[in-house]
Amino acid sequence: MFAQLLEFAPWHTFRHLVAKYQGNFNVRRFSCLDQFLCMAFAQLTYRESLRDIEACLRAQPEKLYHMGIRGNVSRSALADANESRDWRIYFEFAQSLIELARELYANESLGIELKETVYALDSTTIDLCLSMFEWALFRQTKAAVKLHTLLDLRGSIPTFIHISDGKLHDVNVLDLIEPERGAFYVMDRGYVDFKRLYKFVLAGSFFVTRAKSNFKYRKIKANPVNRSTGVLSDQVVELVGFYSRQHYPAQLRRICYRDQERRRLIFLTNNMTLPAMTICDLYRLRWQVELFFKWIKQHLRIKRFFGTSENAVKTQVWIAVGTYVLVAIIRKRLNLSLSLHTMLQILSVTPFEKQSLLQLLKEAENMESNANLANQLNLL
Repeated sequence: MFAQLLEFAPWHTFRHLVAKYQGNFNVRRFSCLDQFLCMAFAQLTYRESLRDIEACLRAQPEKLYHMGIRGNVSRSALADANESRDWRIYFEFAQSLIELARELYANESLGIELKETVYALDSTTIDLCLSMFEWALFRQTKAAVKLHTLLDLRGSIPTFIHISDGKLHDVNVLDLIEPERGAFYVMDRGYVDFKRLYKFVLAGSFFVTRAKSNFKYRKIKANPVNRSTGVLSDQVVELVGFYSRQHYPAQLRRICYRDQERRRLIFLTNNMTLPAMTICDLYRLRWQVELFFKWIKQHLRIKRFFGTSENAVKTQVWIAVGTYVLVAIIRKRLNLSLSLHTMLQILSVTPFEKQSLLQLLKEAENMESNANLANQLNLL
């Protein structure tokens, strides 16, 4: 099962990256491929430590060759590989998987009438021990790493992840993003920096965010609104602060919305054509990135690291992302309706099974659909 799962990965790209970064230079027994397979196995089967990985794989020595693992599996060899092999190998390999996944999920529905690509930008913090992760500074007595993520909302595919120490402010990540023309970028008010947001205007892309409490503006005109939808006002405004006007000389659209819980929300965007309610719905979609963070923390091994160096942490995170995206690719290519959660649960207990991957997942899909039908009440 494990070997069938990995047949969907572009291994020619992986070999090219290993050669590019000389990953197997002076390596005799435990190659970069062995390292990736062991770490991917750990992600799929919820291993908590290098000792867990070693014990599980050594329990099935006659099956390791058929899984693609040629090297001698030991926790010392895996620890050395995580410390010394260039993390960019797995970063670029994950990027190649992300490109494949985005092509497969390009026609996924967003739930709103919009053809353009929509991204959600946010970050999550993973707390660490300062005495072991001295490079990941956060507070005086605490260490942490931040995962700054740009999520393509069609399929919930992470297109950009920047791993930093805990002290890096979220707004600085806008300097690392190259805006895509015509795309929408949805972010919370922690990313409001008008000098950086003007870069999106120049690139021909759009942003949707919330206004800070000290937002100062001058109203230019007011658009008609349907207050029954919750939209209280839709205004075209310009900034009035001396420096903010220099940094952002263009006009903004300010939309005031009251949600079902009677909260008053102020949205800012540089898109002047979409209906006001669509802008509000776009910001509501931002919640998917919060669900993505919650999901990967629950189902991937990124809260407990197998190594303490920056290289080891980045290697583990990118292999985890690659494994997640690979399962998403399989779900689409096999045309399955199973959730990623269900697929990962099935794959976590069947890596050593000798059975058709497609047959197993189709059987699980049929059982799930029959169970849903059995739960329906008989009205007659």
